[in-house]
Amino acid sequence: MQQIKKAAVLGSGVMGSGIAAHLANIGIPTLLLDIVPRELTDAEKAQGFTLDDKRVRNRISETALQKLLKQKPAPLTSKKNLALIEAGNFEDDLQRLSDVDWIIEVVVENLTIKQQIFEKVDKYRKQGSIVSSNTSGISVEAMAEGRSEDFQKHFLGTHFFNPPRYLKLLEVIPTKHTEKEVLSFMKTFGEDVLGKGVVEAKDTPNFIANRIGTYGLLITVREMLNRGYSVGEVDSVTGPLIGRAKSATFRTLDVVGLDTFAHVARNVYDQVEDAEKEVFEVPPFLQKMIEKGWLGSKSGQGFFLKKGKEILEIDPTSLEYGPRKKLEAPSIEMAKQAKGLNNKMKTLVFADDRAGELLWNIFSPVFVYSADLLGHIADDIVAIDRAMKWGFGWQQGPFEAWDAIGVEKSVQKMEEQGIAVPAWVKDMLAQGFTSFYKEDEQGHLYVYENGEYKLVEENPKVINLAKMKKQKGVIKKNSGASLIDIGDGVALLEFHSKSNAIGLDILQMINFAIDEVEKNYKGLVIGNQGKNFCVGANLAMILMEAQDDVFELDMVVRHFQQASLKIKYSRKPVVAAPFGMTLGGGAEVCLPTAHIQASSETYMGLVEAGVGLIPGGGGNKELYLKHLNSLPNGVDFDLQKVANAVFETIAMAKVSTSGEEARELNFLNKADGISVNGDHLIYDAKQVVLALHEQGYTPPIRKKVPVVGEPGYATLLLGAQNMFYSGYISEHDMKIAKKLAYVIAGGKVPYGTEVDEQYLLDLEREAFLSLVTEPKSQQRMQHMLLKGKPLRN
Repeated sequence: MQQIKKAAVLGSGVMGSGIAAHLANIGIPTLLLDIVPRELTDAEKAQGFTLDDKRVRNRISETALQKLLKQKPAPLTSKKNLALIEAGNFEDDLQRLSDVDWIIEVVVENLTIKQQIFEKVDKYRKQGSIVSSNTSGISVEAMAEGRSEDFQKHFLGTHFFNPPRYLKLLEVIPTKHTEKEVLSFMKTFGEDVLGKGVVEAKDTPNFIANRIGTYGLLITVREMLNRGYSVGEVDSVTGPLIGRAKSATFRTLDVVGLDTFAHVARNVYDQVEDAEKEVFEVPPFLQKMIEKGWLGSKSGQGFFLKKGKEILEIDPTSLEYGPRKKLEAPSIEMAKQAKGLNNKMKTLVFADDRAGELLWNIFSPVFVYSADLLGHIADDIVAIDRAMKWGFGWQQGPFEAWDAIGVEKSVQKMEEQGIAVPAWVKDMLAQGFTSFYKEDEQGHLYVYENGEYKLVEENPKVINLAKMKKQKGVIKKNSGASLIDIGDGVALLEFHSKSNAIGLDILQMINFAIDEVEKNYKGLVIGNQGKNFCVGANLAMILMEAQDDVFELDMVVRHFQQASLKIKYSRKPVVAAPFGMTLGGGAEVCLPTAHIQASSETYMGLVEAGVGLIPGGGGNKELYLKHLNSLPNGVDFDLQKVANAVFETIAMAKVSTSGEEARELNFLNKADGISVNGDHLIYDAKQVVLALHEQGYTPPIRKKVPVVGEPGYATLLLGAQNMFYSGYISEHDMKIAKKLAYVIAGGKVPYGTEVDEQYLLDLEREAFLSLVTEPKSQQRMQHMLLKGKPLRN
């Protein structure tokens, strides 16, 4: 039975150290090896080191480890994870490979060097250990040539996308020797443990995503040059408008690095037939930019250059920078009004204007190219679509996008323009199949394959809520939330207001959900599949009520607090499944649940101070209780330290940068779980509900809460006053800090007094309502609504 308990990464560059960080994030001890330096640095000479010193010999991998702590976005989900990575070198530590279960090679993209490394690996690895290469384009078959039989059986390509923590795609490339069991294990391990979207690719240049992605980018560059569009004009229509990343085309190239992009393009150019070569030739102007060192973000300029606050775009003919332009066309305005991506795409691609021409001339060749490569780069269209969505952040893969604009209509237009449509697509249409995908009434997805529609296989751990609604219907729904049956006696409360912001509609649905679950279900999951779990309470509503009717707002806050208590004391287990932004009211919904099953990428925080308020839905009390409950039983502890930590977290509006960090900030406790694969989050939360039910779940007993009282209040204020006198916080920040300190201290009572939860909720509500009427708090709320960032007034 294959298991990966320990790994080794060979090569400590950005990619190698990033993969090591990802392994450490999921708790796998990892050895990170690189070459031995050939000369001393000045600092090493000054310290009297020689080339034989261990610190010198491990310098390259040690330096890579230190860089992990400073990199943005952070490769580590917690800085503590660095302890799981050990630095070493290729000369002293190769024998340690006999102790690891998976060896990943991430050295320079050169076949000879890779083969030399694998020859050494073959000598030291243990029988049955998996060896893989993270190559982005070198033949996986060629790398394994001349190796032992056991090596070849356990060897394959595992192509991660950069940065490995954040990008979902993992392309797995078997060779003709790779054992079926090894391939099957790596696919399951990749999805369930590494949390990746795994796609099996064939051993062809650049595999799937980089092959089609690079082709698409170069087609776009060619289109810009041929028809005189500007860099900015292209980017204004090739981003979110068509379901692509915000970085669109040229900003993406700046982020990737022009030299890296040219290298990937050249790799295909060197290995394909003449007809294809032409597209993969790097345009001369791009070559000149690379020669000048204008490589994009890493060199400070590329297609774009930031001057002060202004962003300038390059003119590819003169290589001079000028103001950034946006493409203007009637179809763009019409598309912005259209509902849903499919309708936006149809509006744009067939439009008879500059935007329509550009997008048709980008999309049609990519559709045809993808269809031509079917069977060559991957066996099915689902793999191609998923690779593009998971590797390049496209909302639709090429075949999904082709379906969106209509296959029949577009093929007709292609043939009128003399574009050679692949025979299998024409056969498909001739047989009466008018789309690549179809969905039945139950939400099951089918894909076209050799004259029939076949069911798209899904991992049972992927629960699709839209599909669930079709299959089981909705128990109850209002404008802000729905209660859904997700099977096995478990219900799910789904938020679907704008940004999943909490208003009265969601609070009403929480109350209904708990009542319904207590009567008819084993438990409840609070989760959704929106962009973020919940960005907080409805700020526009709070501001409007604050300016209009504070009594009404008082009622809303009471409702929120009571909903929070209802979640906490539900007779059936309630499990929250937060992911992405889980801010303010979003965190307040999670804190009182029986269990939090967070996604690895959960950005959780009580951020109300940023808009001039404090949490009002029970968040102060619940975070304080989380801290208290995390302390070991029967051990004397300093209550003031607990109050200080909670005060600091809320006053500074600290937000976790991962699920792991949410645990370090005590938003999660030791028993709460973290799902590495976001697609499995609802499933994992459901399993927790079932386990709690099986264990005979009983709600917590209502207890009194010890507080620091008046002396503790004075202590809490000391730190805030120091920051105020040092000029770090404004007078209004100080006012918020005083209110918050009063709530956390438990008011004017002696130190150690035990108070009721309702008493703390009343303090919280009074403080919230007094701050909400402050003009400066209202200015902060207004600024956040208009600009999307906090105002420091």
